[in-house]
Order: sequence, then C-alpha cells, then structure tokens
Amino acid sequence: MTSDDTGATTTHCPYCSLQCGMKVAPGRRGAITVQSWEEFPVNAGALCRKGWTAGGLDRRERLTQPLVRDRRTGALRAADWDEALDLVAGRIRALQAAHGADAVAVFGGGGLTNEKAYQLGKFARVALGTSQIDYNGRWCMSSAASASNQAFGIDRGLPFPLVDIEQADTVVLVGSNLAETMPPAARHLDRLREAGGRLVVVDPRRTPTAERADLHLQPVPGTDLALALGVLHLLDARGLVDEEYVARRTTGWEDVRRSATSWWPERVERVTGIHTAELDALVDVLAADRVVVLTARGAEQHAQGTATVLGWINVALALGMPGTEHAGYGCLTGQGNGQGGREHGQKADQLPGYRMIDDPDARAHVARVWGVAPETLPGRGRSAYELLDALGQDDGPRALLVFGSNIVVSAPRAGHVTGRLEALDLLVVCDLVMSETAALADVVLPVTQWAEETGTMTNLEGRVVLRQQATAPPAGVRSDLEVVAALAERLDAPVAFGTEPEEVFAELGRASAGGRADYSGIDYDAIRERGGVFWPCPEGSEGTPRMFAERFPTATGRARFLPVEHGGPAEPTDATYPLHLTTGRVLAQYQSGAQTRRVRDLPDTGPFVEVHPLLARRLSVRDGDDVRIATRRGELVAPARVVTTIRPDTAFVPFHWIGANRLTNDALDPSSRMPEFKVCAASVEAAEGVAP
Repeated sequence: MTSDDTGATTTHCPYCSLQCGMKVAPGRRGAITVQSWEEFPVNAGALCRKGWTAGGLDRRERLTQPLVRDRRTGALRAADWDEALDLVAGRIRALQAAHGADAVAVFGGGGLTNEKAYQLGKFARVALGTSQIDYNGRWCMSSAASASNQAFGIDRGLPFPLVDIEQADTVVLVGSNLAETMPPAARHLDRLREAGGRLVVVDPRRTPTAERADLHLQPVPGTDLALALGVLHLLDARGLVDEEYVARRTTGWEDVRRSATSWWPERVERVTGIHTAELDALVDVLAADRVVVLTARGAEQHAQGTATVLGWINVALALGMPGTEHAGYGCLTGQGNGQGGREHGQKADQLPGYRMIDDPDARAHVARVWGVAPETLPGRGRSAYELLDALGQDDGPRALLVFGSNIVVSAPRAGHVTGRLEALDLLVVCDLVMSETAALADVVLPVTQWAEETGTMTNLEGRVVLRQQATAPPAGVRSDLEVVAALAERLDAPVAFGTEPEEVFAELGRASAGGRADYSGIDYDAIRERGGVFWPCPEGSEGTPRMFAERFPTATGRARFLPVEHGGPAEPTDATYPLHLTTGRVLAQYQSGAQTRRVRDLPDTGPFVEVHPLLARRLSVRDGDDVRIATRRGELVAPARVVTTIRPDTAFVPFHWIGANRLTNDALDPSSRMPEFKVCAASVEAAEGVAP
C-alpha cells in the first residue's frame, strides 16, 4: 500500500470510466472512508454521489466463504476453498472429456482490472483450451470500437485528454447523459460554455446534460444515423467541408459524399422528427474552427451501432477535426475498465495488445510470452450474447465461469438468458455479494473488491491508472487472480499463473508489446510518478496523450471515410406495440446495481417508467400510478413518472433493476455484435391493482 501522511491511500473510484482519483482511509470495523485527491488531473478532487459513498457497502452484505449447491436439497451451503475449487475443477474435467474443450466457457467484466482481464484470457486459452470467452464490455462501447478501428485503424475511446474539450468551439454529445453518468466530467462542459463554446446534445430525453446545452435535439430513438447523414448533406451543400484536410489526410470521401446526397433536410425530418430549422441550427454551430464529436451508449447500443458511429466519424472527418488540436471524435466509455478490459484477451476475437486471435503473427508472439505452442491456442469464439444464447444447447457450452458480471440483470432479453443459465450443467460465479446471477450458481466464490486489491485500470482517455490496495479483505475472501491460479493448477495447466498484480502487469506488457494497445513501456512506478500513462506506450516511450497528429495508424496513414446507410431500428413500432422503449442509467445507481443498491446512502427507488403527459393522459395514468410496459419479450409493472422531458412517442426505463432487460431486444450489430438495448417496440397501459 502507498499512503500519505494521514494514512490514506491514493486509489480510484470503483465505478465509471472516468476512474476518478480518491484517497481511501481505514475506518471502524473494517469500513473505509473516502477523501478527495485533488492532485489527480481527471477529477481534481471532485467526486459524484456514488464515488463519495463508495466505501458504504456494508460488510454484512459481503460473501466471505465459498458456497456449493447441495444436490440433495438444492440449496447453497458453505464449503471450504479446497472443496469448492476441487469440485469446479473435477466437473470441468468431466464436461470437457465428454463434450470437448469448448464445453466450458468464461464470461468476464468491464470492471475487472487489466491484470484480471489479461489473466482470464490466458486462463481460457491455456488452462481450459476453450475458444468460448467474452465479456459484458461487448455491451458497452463495442460499436464505437468497431467503427474507430475501421475509420482510424485503432480503438481508443478518447484519442485526447478529456480536458481538451474545454478548448473546443463546439462539442456535440450524441446519446450521452454525462451529467448523470459521470458527473465530475460535466465540469468540462460548463467550462467550455464559460469560455464561449457551444454545446449540442442529441438525446430523445431532456436530461440534466441536455439542460446545459445551447441546442438540444430530440430524435426518434434509433435515428441518430439519419441525423448524421443529414448533417453531412448540409455540410457539403453549404461548402463547409474542409477539402484540404480531406484530400491530405483521408480516403473514401467521394463515396461518402454520394451516400449523403439523398438525405435532404425534409427527409431527415420525416425520419428523425428533427425539424429542418433545428438541423440548420446544428450545422451553423458546426461551422467552427474546433469541433469535438462524442458518442456514447445512446448512439451505440443499436443493431446499427457501428454504422451510426461511422456516420458521426464521417461528420468529424468532413470538418477536418480528428488529429487537430482541441478537436476530433471520441467515444465516452461507460464501464470502469471498458477500455482496458477489451484490449488484453477477454474478447472472443482478441489476444493481448489488441491483437486479433486469427492473426498468425499475433498468435506466435503471445504464445511465446506464455510459453506454449501457437497451435495449441484456440481460435475465435462466440460474442457475448451469442455465447449466452448457446449455453446448454447441444453445440454450446455446458459450463460457465463468471467473473465480474451480473448477467441476469444486464443481458438483453434477460428472461431468455436466465433460462439458458439454468440449463447449464455447471455455473460458477465469482462475486463480492449475492447478486442475482450468483443466486443461480452451483458454486459461488467470494472475491475481493476494489479497495482490497491492487491493479491497473484504463480510463476513457486511454490513461492507465493504478488502483492501490487500501484495506485488507474480510477473512475467507480471495482475489480473482488467486482463484484463476488455483483452478489452473488443479487443471494441470502447462504454465504457471501469477497472483501478484505487478508481476502479471509486467507479463501483460510483454504480451502487448508491438500491438495496437502497447503497454510495454508502462510500469507501476511510471503510473505513480505521472498520474497515469497514456497508451500506446512502447518501451522507452512516455506514452501518447494525443493521437493522430502526424498520421493515423492505417496502412496509408490516412483516416478512412466509410459509406453507411440508415436502416432504422431492428424492431419497428406497430399497432400492438406503438411506442419506442429506451433504457439508461440514473444518477444514484450504477450498471446492474449489485453494489450501489446495497449502499444505504444511495436511494434505491426501484424501476419506473418515464412517460410524457400526452401519453399519460391518453392512458388515464397519473404520476406514481402503476403501469405495465410490454414488448415482444416480456413485461414489467412499475410506477409511472410523468415528465415533459421525454418524447410523447417514447418510454424510458432505467436498467439497474431486474426486469428492464427482460424487455430489450437481442438483435445484434453485424460488426460489433452489440445488442439493440436502446430501442425496441413497446406498449404501455394502466395496471391498476397489479403489484410490481
């Protein structure tokens, strides 16, 4: 542990991708207290409500000993670690002997440290020999990752520090409620406006972020791509395209120009609901020297998420922004390690360093670091939802090991996915608390939480930061690294698996060397000295805070314009389901709520259905009345919140509680395999006398 004079340890918040710096000090009876760390540049001491209460998870809620499901009674009972691990290893051996290596799958999380994400990928491919590994970050920013790789040759959420947006002339947020999802970042928007800059927010709801905006556009959910095409059409028609930049730094412009010619303002209005005057106003504020375009889940969690992001990247390229000072395109990553979590091996198609698993050179490099033969590494596996959908099927995995994910709450079409989990021969869950997914498991293994362990995270800027252990874990709890190492040993893995985070990180650096996400020049001391290190950071480098200034990491050194066409939501509305359902977060809760719903200082309101007064009047529903919202996959009964801040044709449900994702659509983006969380067809009706 590294502490200051007061005994407090510098570390980082356990929640979103800002990874705000904080100090943590031991409190009474194993509790911890949170203090500000003003020197950390990302948040300069500021924290949101969730950050300040991050130490409030009651230790009585913690899992502190392994649990094994009794086959006779069906109940979970206490077990010691040897019994639990021996049972897991024995059943894995039996299932793989009967059904092959891919009978066992691993599902990781975007909140795991880089060391854990790396070790999980190695464990799956080396100890289990399975191709079946993916993680819940597939549902976070995979569409933006796919688009950025195609357009720029690399995927780093923000290719510049977050503070740069304060110096822009115009910032466009597409599908982001920054003020509620990562409040300390909203100060950058305030400073932008104080300096005379303009803020545009594109969101079907008038959120607290939209309240800050100079221009708020409320499109029909699922039509952000049509809006981008309309913007591009007007930029070209008005002569606002930076032709010199386009000629010097890009390829493919003429094809994209042709694809936008048919998106005249009146057509955009018919599709998106955005009035032509509003479209003109948006293009007016884009006629600036420095423009930043940022997308988030509202634009990305669609069956056309990759195409939508490409549409907005095309806008940024047409304006000549990527790679110029205080301008460009970026993605606002959601989960705490949504960036680093996918770079080092948790994804079905990737090896450490953002290498692709079907690249022979990549396989040879990583196999050499791991000390195994390249031909022993399995190939590409199923993406996250496809993996879950295949569980228990004849050709699918028979066992699943879950690390850092509450699938029952967070998966799309969650009722169906829960059924697939229940069909497994073996479900093993590593968690801090008895989450909804852990409650289904055959074996539950208690693991450390953020303040009880050391490890690195990579925030939304590509800044690698160091979480430092601030307090001892409860007796009986082990780290995920220890769990993985113990299972690997029992499975007779051909190589050792380390349990010391700093040693695992050094190995990660060697495995990533020469890859797109090169961490080989980063070590714990460098992170401590510099307040974080930006990747790519080859050995001998000090990191790369700002990318693309000289060239893009493509074969030509140029960014690529890519033509895209709007197709609309996978599930259009009809007479039975006439409304658009969209989902998202609220200020006091985080992701599946497994931790935040257990913090007493955070209000746990339960789910609700946000509707416009015009819709409420038609349904004879008042604020607080129970309503039933239904889709083709399920229904939810919850109180109505009648607000003027949402479109009359749209309903909103927060996803932190079980039920919301029983409604969402599992249609997948063809490139990123992102499910369409953000829009599906729904109906709402009064539900008098029906309990939630």
